[in-house]
Amino acid sequence: KNHIIIEMIENEALPGWIKKQEPHVQREAANSGFDKEETLILPLTNKFGDIERIVARKGKKIRFYDMARIADKLRQSFSVDLLKSTSFEISGLTGKDLENACLSWLFAGYSFDVYKKRNLIPPVLLLPKEINKKQVQAIAEAAFLTRNLINIPANDLGPDEIEACVSTLAEGYKASVKVVKGKPLEKNFPLIHTVGKASPRAPRLIELNWGDAKNPKLVLVGKGVVFDTGGLDIKPSQYMRLMKKDMGGAAHAIALAKIIMELKLPVCLQVLIPCVENAVGGAAFRPGDIIKSRKGLSVENTNTDAEGRLILADALAYGTEETPDLIIDFATLTGSARAALGQDIPAMFSNNDKVAKDLQGIAFQEEDPLWQMPLWSDYEGLMESPDADLINSSGTPGDLIYSALFLQKFLNGSPDWVHLDLFAWETSGRPGRSKGGCEMG
Repeated sequence: KNHIIIEMIENEALPGWIKKQEPHVQREAANSGFDKEETLILPLTNKFGDIERIVARKGKKIRFYDMARIADKLRQSFSVDLLKSTSFEISGLTGKDLENACLSWLFAGYSFDVYKKRNLIPPVLLLPKEINKKQVQAIAEAAFLTRNLINIPANDLGPDEIEACVSTLAEGYKASVKVVKGKPLEKNFPLIHTVGKASPRAPRLIELNWGDAKNPKLVLVGKGVVFDTGGLDIKPSQYMRLMKKDMGGAAHAIALAKIIMELKLPVCLQVLIPCVENAVGGAAFRPGDIIKSRKGLSVENTNTDAEGRLILADALAYGTEETPDLIIDFATLTGSARAALGQDIPAMFSNNDKVAKDLQGIAFQEEDPLWQMPLWSDYEGLMESPDADLINSSGTPGDLIYSALFLQKFLNGSPDWVHLDLFAWETSGRPGRSKGGCEMG
């Protein structure tokens, strides 16, 4: 392969750099608009017209997706033949900036081509020796797994396929898997059973366990609604269109587990995926039904489209029965979280302010934001039912808070708990974040 260095130069230093170059380089910079910040990269050629190196501009602080933009620009600018025969190397970055740049570059190379061949040739990056290659690759592979799981439509990704995905993952890391379905599910996880019983694809709870029991216990819970019609309270078509992504929480939990096991992090890991299809049918649960939960609390169903919190409730109750050190749930739960924070920022709730503040600080530092929202106890009165212990939906506005308060009721004891209400989708498509399923938080 040909090998081309990409030299990163700060915007402020570029005028001085251009002045020191040969006249033909100065002309190339002027002709391309590189000297006026109109273009991102400046390819420099030799007398034979071959590209010798590429100069790329950067700000004083390089942002996470800057290198994804450069990788995209290379793919758009150069021929397929050149991209196939060339590798690139980043110069002018060190430490965390260099590691993030490599990860950003890899993110730009993602393409969902299971059903449609796109023939996109991503530029090849030579990973430098000084970065933690294992960590960069583990995160990129997990991000791609998240995106693929969300992007695959519900006709090809049901409870069976998610179970198979978890089983395959477990085999690679010597983890154990247990699946509860049928009569045992109905008896022990009645909320999960109730939400999924109208579908011909059987509901289930998928459990993965890995790691040394002597280490701190971490439980990850992921909402696995493979498709959400809204049930008998059926969604309008424009809101149902993207509901293949309603298992986005499960995708995040599975992918995070993959990172943890790949990097051998010192935790005792339990992953719980309550997996259902919220279908319309003769066996569908109804508005007004009252269901006993695993924890023993009775729930009056006021909205069959508030099904995610029901399946999470049983999983959270089970996951906290053995007093974990931390339990985190991921869920594409409420539209009001998107109304409050937009598509990029998951709403975060926690019963431990220190944990939440630490996570929020790290998240913004990593440019992968989380925003803490209040577990405002005064709203608990909105969950009261005349005939049951509580209702599952208090309506909007404020549903993101009401749903978090609902989930908190199902914790056993008072373990540190984090709830992430996320979108798991990129609407328009940006460098490093192609349109479709997207990892966040």
